[in-house]
Amino acid sequence: MHIFAGWDTPLRQLQAEIRQREYEGCSVPPELKSRAKELPDTPEAFDDEKIQSLYAELEKLDAAPDFPYVQPNDLPDIAGQRPPGPRRLPLNLTPEELLDRLHGAWTGRACGCALGKPVEIMSMAGHGGLNGRQAIRSYLQNRGDWPLDNYFSGRPADDGIRLPFKKSWRENIAYMEPDDDIHYSLIGLKVLEDKGPAFQWHDVARTWNARLPYYAICTAETQAIMNFNLRTPRMASQTMFPAPAFTRRHNNPYREWIGAQIRADTWAYACAGRPELAAEFAWRDAQWTHTANGIYGEMFMAAMIASAFVESDPRRLVEIGLSEIPRNSRLAEAIGLALTWTNECADFEAFMDRLETRYGDLAPAHTVNNALIVIMALFYGEMDPDRSMCLAVMAGLDTDCNGATVGSITGAARGRRNFGGRLAEALNDTIKPAVIGFQTVTMKELAERTLTVHLNVRAFLDQPQG
Repeated sequence: MHIFAGWDTPLRQLQAEIRQREYEGCSVPPELKSRAKELPDTPEAFDDEKIQSLYAELEKLDAAPDFPYVQPNDLPDIAGQRPPGPRRLPLNLTPEELLDRLHGAWTGRACGCALGKPVEIMSMAGHGGLNGRQAIRSYLQNRGDWPLDNYFSGRPADDGIRLPFKKSWRENIAYMEPDDDIHYSLIGLKVLEDKGPAFQWHDVARTWNARLPYYAICTAETQAIMNFNLRTPRMASQTMFPAPAFTRRHNNPYREWIGAQIRADTWAYACAGRPELAAEFAWRDAQWTHTANGIYGEMFMAAMIASAFVESDPRRLVEIGLSEIPRNSRLAEAIGLALTWTNECADFEAFMDRLETRYGDLAPAHTVNNALIVIMALFYGEMDPDRSMCLAVMAGLDTDCNGATVGSITGAARGRRNFGGRLAEALNDTIKPAVIGFQTVTMKELAERTLTVHLNVRAFLDQPQG
């Protein structure tokens, strides 16, 4: 049987695979699409044999000869396609100063995630005929809270909307509640503590198995971890692993979605000042769950975050991030457009109008459209943590993911002492995740542990080679 992760019905995953193959430059025959539409869409009635047959046909398709992008998955090939870049920056921070920056980065990630969490679902699906951005604006205006400058209020209004995740409402918030955007950062820290800078992708997978509840994992990650467990014998799990090419592709139509992009942070913190190494760590993490732009999103963000400990100019940060991904990829092309839009658009809403016109056909949790929101927020928020995070969330799409990444970048650049604003204080420096071993943890403790990891990475790199 085809093994489906259960993120969606088998038929809908097949339909998502059709869209993904088209995104990869393949021409999917109309007759194949018609056969897919005719299949039943209930778990008890779906035709496994026909779905397997259609998947096999999709897998055989090749990109059209005129497909203009070059998008490898392997690290040496990615390096061969990237533009020149600094690779390493001078990190002239004392351990105490670096600790403060790491504290700011963890704080920003938690604040941005908590800020966007209550409206993530509404932003993805829209409401009352409005798209996500419009729905968020309407919600805030109905409560006199536009533009956003604080956590979302859960107080009722005439629109009748009640947001989920009450623990993250302005009226209740006292800590960062469980969320995958925080969980993966904690997983990265644990991997680096246990395995050091020589960690491999399967160390990440095994740590997920040991520390993350299955139902805390989403989309591409849901399918990838199922694929990993499907092909990894428990009695030989120390030495025998499936190929990443299987875990990232088998029944995984979400392989260029945002799931890897949100996992960049801890690799970057450990490699502060070293964007090339941060991108390599991110590649190791991404390459078993994602392909192409899904991988590049994590590499791009890791390079930017690592550089934010040295650089605070958003354009320079974006340029460094671009230097670690293939120049002729969809993501690099979109980022180039975003840099142009920041010069031409008077405000974030004009920017978002262009983004929605150009990339409105992408899934709301895709890598490319959400990466552009991160860039937008850094520019129009002028690297101010609170202002930038609020812009990232008001823009819609994957609100908690983008808020968290923007918070991480701006927090690394500012540090905790200079974080400013009102968002940080509400969390009381506390995260209560659903990761085994991290039931309650302070951001200060995470910064201290991350500093130790960073120093271990630095010592490892300074060892004589050969």
